[in-house]
Amino acid sequence: MVMTRSGILLVDKPEGPSSAQVVHQVKKLLQAKKVGHLGTLDPFASGLLLIGVNEGTKIADIFLGGVKSYRGVIALGSETDTQDVTGKVLMERPVPPLGEAELRQLEQKFSGELQQLPPMFSALKRDGVRLYRLARQGKEVPREPRRIRIDSLHITSGGDNELEFETTCSRGTYVRTLAFDIGKELGCGAHLKKLRRIACDHLSVEKAIGLRDLEDRCANGAIPLVSLRDALIHLPAVTWQSRLLSRLRLGQQELLAQIGQPRACDNMIGILDPRGELAALAKWTEEPLAGRWRLYRVFHTQ
Repeated sequence: MVMTRSGILLVDKPEGPSSAQVVHQVKKLLQAKKVGHLGTLDPFASGLLLIGVNEGTKIADIFLGGVKSYRGVIALGSETDTQDVTGKVLMERPVPPLGEAELRQLEQKFSGELQQLPPMFSALKRDGVRLYRLARQGKEVPREPRRIRIDSLHITSGGDNELEFETTCSRGTYVRTLAFDIGKELGCGAHLKKLRRIACDHLSVEKAIGLRDLEDRCANGAIPLVSLRDALIHLPAVTWQSRLLSRLRLGQQELLAQIGQPRACDNMIGILDPRGELAALAKWTEEPLAGRWRLYRVFHTQ
C-alpha cells in the first residue's frame, strides 16, 4: 500500500552510505510517492538527515538554509586533497604543542562572520561542471571566497594530534574546509577525520531513528513522522477558516493582506487550517513601493 501521509522523517544516518542511498532505502520502506532529503551529509559523516515525505519535500529549501550543528574530530599534521579522511594525503608536518590558550585563540579566530574558500571536492559548478569532477581529473580552478557565519565553536584536545570540536554554523559552511583552515593557521595542516550532524535548526539527532529501527517500525505501521506544523513550529502562524483556504488555493493572493505587517526578522508565516495542520506558507517580499505577502507553498492535507 502506497503511503499517503506527509511529514519529515528524522533519520540518524550511519557512516558509509550516501544521502541518496538512504533516501532510496527510506522510500522503499515507506512506499511513499515522494521522498527527498532536506540537505545532504557526506558518506563518511553520520547523524541527522532530514527526509521529506510526500508534501514534506516542499520545505526542503527552508532547512537547506537553516543553521546546522556538528560534532567532529580534526586530525592534525596532514592535509588531504578532499580535506577529509577519504582523500589522498598531500603533505605531513609536525604538530606544534597546543594548550588551552591556543585552543581559545582558534575558537576566537574562527567564530563569527568569515570568508571561506569552497573546496575543489564540492558540488559547486564551474561552466556547468561539478567541481569534484574537475578535481578527480587533477584540475583546480579559481573559486571565489564565500561569506559564512560560525555562530559557536568549542574546541578541545582529543590527544594523539587530534582536536575534538562542536560547532553551529550557517548555510554554505564546509566543515572540512574549517578543519583545513585550522590546520593552515597552526602551520601543520589538518583534515576532517570524523563528522556527526547533531541538529538542524530546532530539530535534533536525539529524536532521530536509525535505519534498522525504522524497518521495524514500518513493519508495525508505526512510522515516526514529524508533521509539517511541528517541523516548522519555529515560524509564526495564523489559523484560517476552510472557505478562505479554498479561495487561497484558487490563487486569490489578495487575501494575504489581512495577515498584516510582519514582525521583525519574520519574513515567513504559516497558515493553518481549523484542525491546526499546515495548509500553506506565505513569504514577505519587499517591492518598489511597499512590501506584501506572497503565497510561497501550498500543502494538500489529509
